Amino acid sequence: MVDPEAVYRQTTPRSRALHERAAMVMPGGTTRTTTYFHPYPLYIERGEGCRVWDVDGTERIDMLGNYTALILGHSHPKIVEAIRRQAARGTGFAAANPIEVELATLLCERVPSLEAVRFCNSGTEATMFAMRLARAFTGRPKIARIEGGYHGTHDYAEVSTHPVVSEAGPPEAPQAMADSMGTPDWALDQVIVLPFNNPDAAERIIRREKSQLAAVILEPIIGAGGVIPATIEFLQRLRDVTRELGILLIFDEVISLRVAPGGAQQLYDVTPDLTTLGKIIGGGLPVAAFGGRADVMEMLDPRREPNIAQGGTYNGNPLGMAAGLAAMTELTPDVYDDLNRKGARVCEQLTEVFASHHVPVQVNSAGSLLALHFTDKPVVDYRTMAAADKKQARDLFLGLVNHGVLMAPRAMGALSTPMGEDDIQQFVDAVEAVVAEQRRRWESREPNARASR
Repeated sequence: MVDPEAVYRQTTPRSRALHERAAMVMPGGTTRTTTYFHPYPLYIERGEGCRVWDVDGTERIDMLGNYTALILGHSHPKIVEAIRRQAARGTGFAAANPIEVELATLLCERVPSLEAVRFCNSGTEATMFAMRLARAFTGRPKIARIEGGYHGTHDYAEVSTHPVVSEAGPPEAPQAMADSMGTPDWALDQVIVLPFNNPDAAERIIRREKSQLAAVILEPIIGAGGVIPATIEFLQRLRDVTRELGILLIFDEVISLRVAPGGAQQLYDVTPDLTTLGKIIGGGLPVAAFGGRADVMEMLDPRREPNIAQGGTYNGNPLGMAAGLAAMTELTPDVYDDLNRKGARVCEQLTEVFASHHVPVQVNSAGSLLALHFTDKPVVDYRTMAAADKKQARDLFLGLVNHGVLMAPRAMGALSTPMGEDDIQQFVDAVEAVVAEQRRRWESREPNARASR
């Protein structure tokens, strides 16, 4: 029986050495929690196209793309040239710049809800400002969010992203649970938690809280929480009830913008009041945005009094705007269609692999996004996702690292445009090899897993 951790330790000595050095100056040896995994993180030295090379010189297919951000792969020539050209002109000024106007115009043309937009530097900032706008516009203090959704790491967002199910209340009426030490009690009081894909239960909660509720925020396709698409009925019900009650509907499309030129809202034909964006709009640099209805966004206009101030030294910085504009210009409807076709084909092949080995896995997908859940039940919300076997997912992840593939430790992945048929087949073959290696290990855990349920 292959021990994936032992193989990893043996083949990544320079990553181990770097981590030991890093742990002396950074907590846990990393500055980004999501890049850490036991026994130590992989240190990547460079990337090109759909491949990356670690510090030991090992080449891998990148099936994650910096957590879905690099839809065009690494070092895309047009993005590299845009960055090089702008860097020679300057990387930031205490002034507006012409490129931010171009990128803002492109986004407003593509995304149905965007009548006006503002830039920031991370999805966390984007959702924070969208929520603040909603509270200011409605005069109400509370925000409703989906159990298991992810909206960054500010206080309003650090609630019920990954609660312990046994402590989180009934599935039709989830309780607000702190995700992190330091989350203030007021955040739990001001955040209402809704079940995903349960329109009747969600509507009951919204109507109960209507006098205090400023906005409902959700990912129309839950991304980091397992690539779980909403049903059209669920999104339409939220749209109808929020419109009726004067509550703003916010779509967090930081991840889901990659499923269509106008994001998931274009696919579902459901238009929110506000939208948050990030990842692919920066072309690999730290760029995010939030926008929506003109009458709501007008509250940010410095020409009016009062207004909501939005500072930020690097908001709309020309380097990020140049990279983002180059990336988004490349993403034509035909590019989206081709990438989504590849994503559908990969999911079909993976489903066949797991079925042929009699390993119960749900292959959740949306366009070029995918996530693997080791469970025999469909994953349609947080509770069904949380019931999946996380140890099997980790074995698969580490096994894939050993077989030349990089995914997320939670077995989430994303395709990029440089991936050809050979790259896709190499990925599928690697999954099959790991499943064959680890099947006995997984089967030995089954009685314990059943006993713990």
